[in-house]
This record gives sequence, C-alpha cells and structure tokens, in this order.
Amino acid sequence: MLILLSLLSLLSWLYLLFLRGSFWRTGPRLPPAGSLECWPAVAAVVPARDESTVIERSLSSLRRLDYPGRFFIVLIDDGSRDGTAELAADVAAGPGHPMDIVAGKPLPEGWTGKVWAMAQGLERIASLRPEPHYVWFTDADVEHDPQALRDLVWQAENRSLSLVSNMAMLHCASFWERLSIPAFVFFFCKLYPFRQVNAPRSSVAAAAGGSMLAHLKALRQAGGLEQIRGELIDDCALARLLKAGGNIWLGLSVHSRSVRPYGFADIWRMVARSAYTQLQCSPFWLATAVCGMALIYLMPVIGFAAGCLSGNYAAAALGATAWIFMLLAYRPMMRFYRQPDWLALLLPAAALLYTAMTIDSARRHWQGKGGAWKGRIKPN
Repeated sequence: MLILLSLLSLLSWLYLLFLRGSFWRTGPRLPPAGSLECWPAVAAVVPARDESTVIERSLSSLRRLDYPGRFFIVLIDDGSRDGTAELAADVAAGPGHPMDIVAGKPLPEGWTGKVWAMAQGLERIASLRPEPHYVWFTDADVEHDPQALRDLVWQAENRSLSLVSNMAMLHCASFWERLSIPAFVFFFCKLYPFRQVNAPRSSVAAAAGGSMLAHLKALRQAGGLEQIRGELIDDCALARLLKAGGNIWLGLSVHSRSVRPYGFADIWRMVARSAYTQLQCSPFWLATAVCGMALIYLMPVIGFAAGCLSGNYAAAALGATAWIFMLLAYRPMMRFYRQPDWLALLLPAAALLYTAMTIDSARRHWQGKGGAWKGRIKPN
C-alpha cells in the first residue's frame, strides 16, 4: 500500500508539472504599455470597510498614477467605524487625480458586502460625463506603482479584452506570511492556471480582486453586478460572467502590492471565510480535497520517511522523487516572493495548514457562520 500511494503521489506531480497549464511558472506578466492614439477614460472603484491602517497608502498611490487619459476615483465607505472616511478625505484634499468619497448604503438582502459596495461605485460612475470606458475595481489595501493603470489599459485595448486582472503581490515578511502567502498564490495558480484563464477556448475563468479592469459596456451587456450579487468569491464570479461574452486576462503583478500585513489569525480567517464555498459547500468535494491534499503534498514526505524506516526502499525512492518534483514546482513561486529555496521544504506543512483551514471553513458553514468578514456573516 505504501508503494502504491507513493506511486500515485508521483504520478500526480507528473500530471501537475506537465499537463496543468504550466501553472508553476509564475506568469504571465503584463508587458510594459505601448502608445495609444487616445487613452480611454477610466474610473476606479475602491470598496473600503475599516481600512484605516492602509487607506492612505492605497489612495495616495491612485492619486499619483501616471495615466495620460481621464481618471476618476470613487471610494465607497462601507460603514467604516475606524475613521477610514476621514483619512480618505485628507488624501482627497491633496494634489492628484479627482476623487469622490461615497457613504455606503445599508446592505440589501441577497447581496454580499463587497459586491454591494462595487455596485454603488458603478452607480456613481454612471453620473460622470463623459462616461468612463473602463471601471477599475481595486482593493483598499493595494498600493500601485505609477505605471500600473497604463499597463492594464494598454493590455485591454491592445487585445480587446473584457477584463484584465493582475494579482497583487501580497505582504510576505513575517514567518507565518513566508510559510503561507507563497503557498496561497501557488494553490490559486494550480486551481486556476493563468494560461488556461487567458485562453479564449478554455472554460477556466478567474480574476484577482485586488486589481480588476473591466470594460464597462461589456459588464452591462453581461447583466451587471446584479448577476453576482450573492457571490462570496466575487472576483472569480466576475471573471466567469465576463468570459462568457468575451476574452479575459489574468497575471501576476510586480507593480501592485498589498500593504496589509497578515498574522496567523488573519490568514486563517481569510481562507476559512471562502474555502468551503470554493468546494460548492459539498461534503463530497470537501472529502475529495482533503484526500487530494494529503496525497499530493503529504504522501511524498510520508513515503520517503516511512520507506526509509521500514526498509521499503522502492516506496522511499518514489516518495523522494515526488518530493523533488514538488520542490521544483514550488521554487519559481518562492523566488517570485524573494524567499530562500530551503523554505520550499515547508510546503507540506503549509498544505497541512490550509487543509485544516478548509475543514474549519466547512465547520463554520455548518454552524451558520460561513463567510464571516469584518462583522458580517453571509447567510448559508
């Protein structure tokens, strides 16, 4: 049995390395923007709820963007109680691109908080004249380099895309961040291989909520945000909505970064909030995911260690080979996040941690606490 499980683990890694859209290559990346005869108007929508620790950095970066077309910023203050709106007003009083601060309305039944805030941003944009060509949904904790928007717009215009999304680099400094953050992005890329997302004939659709540039007309033709009003994983839902009628693009960014530090509890809450939703709230898919994580990430270590201890050297060799393939696959992500190669050895520990978070996500759902975030609980 040990040999069989070790062999299955090795075969799994061969499949992932060669037949899963080269997800491990840490790409694609946005090319530098070329020139356009006329740069289209863009409006940024920034949903914010209790973001006082990060809002000044993110909004300041938006206000100083080097974008040659018309650019307008709309901050939706979603019931913040920590002075977010006041800090945003201080930023708005300084130099830079024009900006509005909109007080969010009460959350209607059937909507998730972030999507409702995004919808209110679209409502404010509708009053602008002339109306923007694109809407840029960007998170309140994401700081952008001056050229970030120019690169997004050029990609959208050059390839006639309905959605361009760049996954911002996440904060990765503490031990728990170094253990968990590169693994989180690695798992996301494995679940949604970016090259398959970007292939017009592929049904795979995904986006990264920190930076999503959507063609406004395409969004309206798809039915608007009302079509995803109850979605907890709103970014991927938006990608599915827009890919049904056009082409989309997703990549990793070095010009946008999250400035929010994550402690152990923050990472746990972030994953537990939506992991069971990703599994369609299905006990069957939960069991499948747990078994799959154990086979892919834990079995190489178990096969190698148990094979060596028991004298089953065939199992040890299979486990060691699978473990080497795992390290090779993970190494590009570790380098992307500027982490030492030896930390890749801890990927099985990170996988075990994420498996526990996923099980906890199911527990919270069964207790009626699924989707809890910043004081809100999404009804099951």
